[in-house]
Amino acid sequence: MTSDRLFVGLMTGTSVDGIDAVLARIGEHSFELIDTLSAPLTASLREAVLALCQPGDNEIDRAGPLHRALGRAYADATEQLLRHSGVAAGDIAAIGCHGQTVRHRPGHDGFSLQLGCPDTLAALTGIAVVHNFRNKDMVLGGQGAPLVPRFHARLFARPGQRLAVANIGGMANVTLLDDGQLRGGFDTGPGNVLMDHWCQQHQGHAFDRDGAWAASAVPDPALLATLLSDPYFRQPPPKSTGREHFDAHWLHRQLPPGLPPEQVQATLAELTARSLAEALSDFAPQQLWVCGGGAHNRHLLQRLAALMHIDVVSTATQGLAPDWVEAAAFAWLAWARLTGTCGNAPVVTGASREAILGQITLP
Repeated sequence: MTSDRLFVGLMTGTSVDGIDAVLARIGEHSFELIDTLSAPLTASLREAVLALCQPGDNEIDRAGPLHRALGRAYADATEQLLRHSGVAAGDIAAIGCHGQTVRHRPGHDGFSLQLGCPDTLAALTGIAVVHNFRNKDMVLGGQGAPLVPRFHARLFARPGQRLAVANIGGMANVTLLDDGQLRGGFDTGPGNVLMDHWCQQHQGHAFDRDGAWAASAVPDPALLATLLSDPYFRQPPPKSTGREHFDAHWLHRQLPPGLPPEQVQATLAELTARSLAEALSDFAPQQLWVCGGGAHNRHLLQRLAALMHIDVVSTATQGLAPDWVEAAAFAWLAWARLTGTCGNAPVVTGASREAILGQITLP
């Protein structure tokens, strides 16, 4: 096949707030975002996903139907995207589908499990699907995450510049770029997941728009110190994490009684900002470029800029809107699989070698 073709990228992250879908034209030296679409997940699907993110009863019997249902949801999102763009399914080389992570267990005999049936997706769309991107890296001793740094380097690395890219979704991860080269990357800890949970519980909103609620109060120093004392923040990279660790149960176990809800929200925003800034202190980037939903949180970006004393800007300033970077990365990883290009970065994940990632399911 030629290397310059159309790919679809599909992503649902730890926020479980919907499906991000992109259509991109990708070649060895080119990446063009052609169209995008955001498809919300139904409340029942979201609740089923969140319930499976923690161990419980009848997991296999609950996961099986959800696996198929997510496959149908991914197919619907793909078909909507192609209708909107006026592109035929036959013109798409492959769909890169990350799937919905319900368990990520790095370490000895580590594994990562994503739901979203690729056979269902391929059969309904008539398009080949590239999936299961993480486990090859984990078999090679890596974390299997984050996988976006190689794409970040492809798009954002600049000769003569030392910069970091922060993807702030449910969790937050960083990519370290210096003089045009990928130098490292890892998960820093919670991104939006705790803030979103607290806002939903106390405000009835999906998220804290612009971080306005967090900005209305002062963080509680004692709670912040307690949260930052978690051993994950002191663990050296390579490292990765998820809802298995930083979830509502983790938060509620550590909450003291009597704190006003807005002060807890301010503390959670400061936790994300402080943990991310401290994780980047040794690398000392000249700029921080932010993608993911956190790029829209004005208060969070202001706190990062104040803590790091550098410019903190959205990746939109660099040509790719923050909402589409992760889905675009999995479109690129599908291109990498079909062209035999290695998709992981041992300097990020700790894998013993580079590897071609993903499995191909034909329609």
